[in-house]
Amino acid sequence: MAEFMTENEGGTGPAADEARVPTVIADQLHIVYRVYGTGAGKGSATAALGRIVRRKPATNVREVHAVKGVSFTAYKGESIGLIGSNGSGKSTLLQAIAGLLPAERGKVYTHGQPSLLGVNAALMNDLTGEKNVILGGLAMGMSREEVRERYDGIVDFSGINEKGDFISLPMRTYSSGMAARLRFSIAAAKDHDVLLIDEALATGDRRFQKRSEARIRELREEAGTVFLVSHNNNSIRDTCDRVLWLEKGVLRMDGPTEDVLAAYEDFTQG
Repeated sequence: MAEFMTENEGGTGPAADEARVPTVIADQLHIVYRVYGTGAGKGSATAALGRIVRRKPATNVREVHAVKGVSFTAYKGESIGLIGSNGSGKSTLLQAIAGLLPAERGKVYTHGQPSLLGVNAALMNDLTGEKNVILGGLAMGMSREEVRERYDGIVDFSGINEKGDFISLPMRTYSSGMAARLRFSIAAAKDHDVLLIDEALATGDRRFQKRSEARIRELREEAGTVFLVSHNNNSIRDTCDRVLWLEKGVLRMDGPTEDVLAAYEDFTQG
């Protein structure tokens, strides 16, 4: 679980360089998943029910060590890309920073409230886009007045009404790209201490991606720190000034965007 720093831990007084105020510290962080299997020849539901009735523990427990001793410090005003092969621990690390996954060992410290935006983040499929904008804004801590003030901007930014009045239709009628654009637009309407974005820029056309990248730069300048998981190296280049490269749960490289991407591209092409 993420731990919160006190206000005076971010600097050394009025003369401190604001650009170097820590917002996220990972200290030798380990995240371990436990996958519970079933008995041989038994379906998962039947096996689970049998264990409950007999009060027996699960068998065939498999541990997945998803993040292995990762340490870094992120600072206010940074936009940090997370790259790596599939299954390298990028999304797991974001969830740990957001406080959604407990640490097996080590610590995560955050200054302010982290907000996790994933393309698969759940909105209410049976509600209209309009009601989801309201609920999403309230869930992020906006007041009703703030949601009303920002509503038109959220819808315009998402672009989902460009080919019809989709905002008044249930979310289940949206394409996956439309839903993802609306999620990003809701999250981007608020200034964040720490914004965690999981593959949001992989959706939509290039025009929407450009708008998203510009908004990320604004968030970085106006408020706190942005983390972006993406397999699109061009989005990372356009958006981030620093990159963390994870491979098999290990932080392989941490540095300026071009340096890390060059090493990663050599690795993937080799």
